[in-house]
Amino acid sequence: LSDCLACDNCMTSEEGARVFQQNQKELFRILNLNKKCDTSKHKVLAVSICPQSLPYFAAKFNLSVNDAARRLCGFLKSLGVHYVFDTTIAADFSILESQREFVQRYQRRNQEEHALPMFASACPG
Repeated sequence: LSDCLACDNCMTSEEGARVFQQNQKELFRILNLNKKCDTSKHKVLAVSICPQSLPYFAAKFNLSVNDAARRLCGFLKSLGVHYVFDTTIAADFSILESQREFVQRYQRRNQEEHALPMFASACPG
């Protein structure tokens, strides 16, 4: 969250609760709780990694991007994270859906006054 611009464009009450849960202090609190209790009572921890962050780790540790991804995943799992996901597929779906919507709006531009322009965005953080 250190890269979040706090623009409030993604915030509803539901996202506000999720943002609260996504910080280093909360992560380590849950990791420590999981170490102290029976595995049947563990909270499941999932981490998503955006592909834009991997070249930073690769350059920092003089690794290939694939090695950086493997090592970062291994490190997170060694801490106690249950699942590590790559968000590339989600970004691809987002682009495809934006493309589909634009084509539909473009085809309706002569029938609907407000079909265009179409605004699309993704959080820069």
